Amino acid sequence: MISIDDALTTLDHHIRGLEAEPLDLASGTGRVLAQDVLSLTDLPRFDQSAMDGYAVIAADLSAATDTTPVALELTGTAPAGTTDPELKVASGGAVRILTGGQIPAGADSVVPQELTEQANGRILFRRPAQPGSNIRRRSEELASGARLARAGQRLTPGRIAALIMGGHTQVSVTALPRVAALTTGDELRSPGSELAAGEIHDSNGPLMLNWLASQGISPVLQRRLPDDEALIREALAEALESADLVLTSGGVSVGDRDYLIPVAESLGVERHYWKVAQKPGKPIYFGTRGGSALLGLPGNPGAVLVGLEVHAARILDRLQGVRSLRPHWQCGLLAGSERVDARRDRLLRMRHSNDSNGRTLLHPLGLQDSHMLSNLTDATALVRLRSREADYDVGETVEWIALSP
Repeated sequence: MISIDDALTTLDHHIRGLEAEPLDLASGTGRVLAQDVLSLTDLPRFDQSAMDGYAVIAADLSAATDTTPVALELTGTAPAGTTDPELKVASGGAVRILTGGQIPAGADSVVPQELTEQANGRILFRRPAQPGSNIRRRSEELASGARLARAGQRLTPGRIAALIMGGHTQVSVTALPRVAALTTGDELRSPGSELAAGEIHDSNGPLMLNWLASQGISPVLQRRLPDDEALIREALAEALESADLVLTSGGVSVGDRDYLIPVAESLGVERHYWKVAQKPGKPIYFGTRGGSALLGLPGNPGAVLVGLEVHAARILDRLQGVRSLRPHWQCGLLAGSERVDARRDRLLRMRHSNDSNGRTLLHPLGLQDSHMLSNLTDATALVRLRSREADYDVGETVEWIALSP
């Protein structure tokens, strides 16, 4: 067995990023930038008002008080989205300006509308103004040519908005990984079907497909296969030809009908690890052939979940060139005691919450055996209890990751 950390390092060594492709930002959420993106414009592009009010010369209002207000003549209007190059503010005048409107020449301050009054066609000001007040200066956020985003960052709605404001409609992103998903087992039947003795509904297939959907990926190939060597060979050969990552469940242990590993290696897959010091999911298999990776997960659904959240997530991040690779272990406090495994790290499904001090509390759930999934109706976290001799007590700090939505 190798440790979880050594397994992740092995993945890093053998997985290479995919090629880049152009993508319209309108459909970019979740994709990963292939190169740095620089702003094509100053932000803001011009001096503009931060609120509705009046553009003035601050010196004109130096003597303004509640009892002796200063009256200025209204000489124009500067709405957002239009520019009048002839519009200017001269001493004794004020220009009505709206939020986002371009500051007219001569003005050096904007007085909020609510601090003014109108009287006899003039604008009354009852307090002084400070030069620069309520003005957003050109390029104060960033200048043209400044970096907006880095290669390896995932596009979020907010990041897309920033790139569009910086003048971009299209960016270079890493190609979306092509993934094949194969489930194996004589006992598996379609969800909802009538079951004969010894049969079970296939939860691994929907688990893998919906997990991939949460990553923005639709498989290029999916199959449910019996424990038949010839059928597994046919499907695996097709998957290795068509996919960057082949995910399988079942057939990776040492049973009489566990065909996945010998079939894969007869097709040219090079083994990089088999058996990881984790519970559940010890007999996890990772190998590569050319540009394709194979991650063979055990057949128990609890082990499939762990394999996806820890190992498959890392592979997808590497394929897409993500800067910050998963799993993103965080620290939290155990809200209940847990037994330890002296040889393997335990990966437990738990529910997390925050206490009044903002600390994360991790609440143990029962039914943790690898064939059990019912606690996933409550689980929000996968908690890592590292191998050691002593059991874990309430209040101990441990590592955890949020389960994919």
